[in-house]
Amino acid sequence: MDFLISSAYAQAAPGAAAPNPLMSFLPLIIIFGIFYFMLIRPQMKRAKEQRAMIAALAKGDEVLTNGGLLGRIEDIAETFVTLEIADKVSVKLQKSAITAVLPKGTIKQA
Repeated sequence: MDFLISSAYAQAAPGAAAPNPLMSFLPLIIIFGIFYFMLIRPQMKRAKEQRAMIAALAKGDEVLTNGGLLGRIEDIAETFVTLEIADKVSVKLQKSAITAVLPKGTIKQA
């Protein structure tokens, strides 16, 4: 029965070339680059702008807080700010709770 089916013998194949290690890591490097430029870098820029805004706070500035309070700065300490939100109504909060410094006269318009 050997004449109907030919026997298959293993033949020596030429050795495969070793893959370049850089090419195997290239997709990971590209993904990291995309994450850096699309997520990490803009977030660092916003954090830097927030720190600069908080460092530049001065007495009399009109600010908006995370909770939506609108008021004028009465006193500034190391980490806290006293904010006047109405006549003779003051609130003490952390500097980090301030989200925006508003133009002068915003409270009168609100």
